[in-house]
Amino acid sequence: MAAESKGMRGRQTVRDMVLSMLAVGFVVWVGYLFLPHDANSDPVHVVEYKVAAASAKRAAPYPLLSPDGLSDKWRATSVGYTPADLSGGKGNTWHLGFVTPSGQYAAVEQADVPRDKLLADKVTGAQPDGTSDTAGRTWERVQGDKARALTAQNGSATTLVTGTASYEELAELAQALK
Repeated sequence: MAAESKGMRGRQTVRDMVLSMLAVGFVVWVGYLFLPHDANSDPVHVVEYKVAAASAKRAAPYPLLSPDGLSDKWRATSVGYTPADLSGGKGNTWHLGFVTPSGQYAAVEQADVPRDKLLADKVTGAQPDGTSDTAGRTWERVQGDKARALTAQNGSATTLVTGTASYEELAELAQALK
């Protein structure tokens, strides 16, 4: 009788486990139905940068640049100004990031630090790659391991237009800087 009870108990344990898994699966399925999920939605979170740029221009000790006249296909995704006393030795820093019309990343990075220091911070493996005449100035082209940049001195600040975008898109962003 003990052997018969032991065999029955083993089957009940397996049966109970299967029923429990079905119950948990049902709860997960119902939860999935009620959670919003849209596979066709745009994952890019666009931010407004013009007010932040105006505030940063008043605070920056150098001529801060932000784009004017870019098409709506350029979508700003990040913006920020950090004064030198809060930047951990990176100077007064300005950052404005975009998703480009081709879906790549491009950013304006400015800081009142030496060019080589800003390049080392923003473009890993930076190597000279010629020059580009854009917006009435000569920009040095730099190719990194994963990103590239156009760089120029702007008063006491170093300006980088950098990202995974092509040099042509980076030049389009540089052309719009005012």
